[in-house]
Amino acid sequence: MFHPLMLVGTGSDVGKSVLCTALCRIFLQDGYHPAPFKAQNMALNSFATSDGREIGRAQAVQAEACGLPPHTDMNPLLLKPNSEHTTQVVLNGRPVGNRSAYDYFRKEGRGELREAVHAAFDRLRAQYNPIVMEGAGSVSEINLRDSDLVNMPMARYADADVVLVADIDRGGVFASCYGSVMLQEPDDRRRIKGIIVNKFRGDLRLFEEGRRLLEETCGVPVLGVVPMLSDLAIDEEDSVSLEQKRRSLRAGKINVAVVLLRHISNFTDFDVLERDERVNLFYTSNVDDVGQADVIILPGTKSTLDDLYHLRRSGLAGAVIRAHKAGKTIVGICGGFQMLGQTVEDPEGIEGDFHSLPGLGLLDIHTTLTPEKTTRQVSFEWNGTTCQGYEIHQGVSDSDAMVVEQEGVIGTYVHGFLDNRAVIDYLLHNTNPSQPMAESLAFFKEEQYNRLAEHVRRHVDIPKLYEIMSHD
Repeated sequence: MFHPLMLVGTGSDVGKSVLCTALCRIFLQDGYHPAPFKAQNMALNSFATSDGREIGRAQAVQAEACGLPPHTDMNPLLLKPNSEHTTQVVLNGRPVGNRSAYDYFRKEGRGELREAVHAAFDRLRAQYNPIVMEGAGSVSEINLRDSDLVNMPMARYADADVVLVADIDRGGVFASCYGSVMLQEPDDRRRIKGIIVNKFRGDLRLFEEGRRLLEETCGVPVLGVVPMLSDLAIDEEDSVSLEQKRRSLRAGKINVAVVLLRHISNFTDFDVLERDERVNLFYTSNVDDVGQADVIILPGTKSTLDDLYHLRRSGLAGAVIRAHKAGKTIVGICGGFQMLGQTVEDPEGIEGDFHSLPGLGLLDIHTTLTPEKTTRQVSFEWNGTTCQGYEIHQGVSDSDAMVVEQEGVIGTYVHGFLDNRAVIDYLLHNTNPSQPMAESLAFFKEEQYNRLAEHVRRHVDIPKLYEIMSHD
């Protein structure tokens, strides 16, 4: 029996999720039965479990790396921001209401949530070992210490060994590590057993002295320095990565423009299409780029009406309509599907001030937003092939079809729609593919998890980790 292992960060986007995924696969390869756990996650990129509940995408990916079906106990608390000030709270896979940031992070009323995440962890620990835990954001937000559910208070409850992850690529690695360690209470500081320096570029020998100085300064061993692995295809959770995908049009490729909505969600819907050799996929909010693309995709969104209003104000709605008239293919997924219809109604004010807006009028559907949330895994038929996906949406559209197709416009509530080879080949049918997809998505994912595990094994002292997790 190993102690649980928790990776915490000097800040957000330092690579905790990917490193947890790597450790999940390494422990599985070594013959153990690991499971991931993140008490509280804030993300718009989520996943529907087999029992129709919702968790953060990162924990679904980590579960796959463990060879397990994703379960809400792996991420019992999910926060899905509606705006800069409010968020939808999803507890044990079900939405329990919207809260302002101020109300959510108050100390009062935290007991119920704390009990829920502890209970989920206990259920998980009773079945699996080791538990690979992930913290959130920065571990040193001392102003939130009393209300924190996910970092050191959770590590204390789980009696976890903690490893601090720092992103050297952004700079300031010495200060961020030292500050993260020294700002902890003494008992929590003793719980931090190591540091992993992540996203290193260049010759590792140039950091040998830095590694020694970091250990000397922080009083904590450096367990590894992990080089950047830029061509790895692991589903990402944070939309920060989308800023790096604002590429331009490319000759000789099928140019696919994903409209960069302000509240974009589940952007991993396009990862498989992006890897297709026939395609140049990019994210854009530029009207001219939309007009010149061969395929335009309206993605999912956490706020359909607000993004629909923004599409009209920015001229993007007109650009999509003109592209359709010019014979371009338009695809709408989830919220994007709703926007392509005739109207979107919100009679109960679920999303805010807009109670009704006209859609883009490209599909003959009408949508009404409802308090109830649909969360389920689904199968659908496409050109004689059975395909898979999942739904996570609020709202009902007046069509019973899983996929609606009308005059060059395709709309669906199904996330993972474009993960199916039959759908992508149909979408790109009018080209001569230079290199068709030759492998299944499941095979590709397994290959990526194993490649990630091999990379981390090479640069992190895994035997030392086992020793730490075994020590009384």
